[in-house]
Amino acid sequence: MEKCYEVKVLEMEQTFPCKENENILEAMKKWGKGPVNHGCFGGGCGVCKIKVVSGDYRITKNMSYAHVTDEEKEKKIALMCCIKPCGNLIITRRSDNNS
Repeated sequence: MEKCYEVKVLEMEQTFPCKENENILEAMKKWGKGPVNHGCFGGGCGVCKIKVVSGDYRITKNMSYAHVTDEEKEKKIALMCCIKPCGNLIITRRSDNNS
């Protein structure tokens, strides 16, 4: 049986379920939740950039280095379309000026 986790969006005080084999952006869109617009769903546009405040995830698609650098990855900054949860997550939208 596939596990399901909770994703909490800090700014909006919203939560939505996300299956372990579903990327965060797919789940957010399905449930009509979240702070982020979306574009390509493939890791190339950078529109769905977020910071993971707590929780573990796995990267399942390549994120364009133009949008997420190695330094940002170390700070748990990711594209929602490229990550899947390994447990409950707390996320926050971020601008390119915030780390």
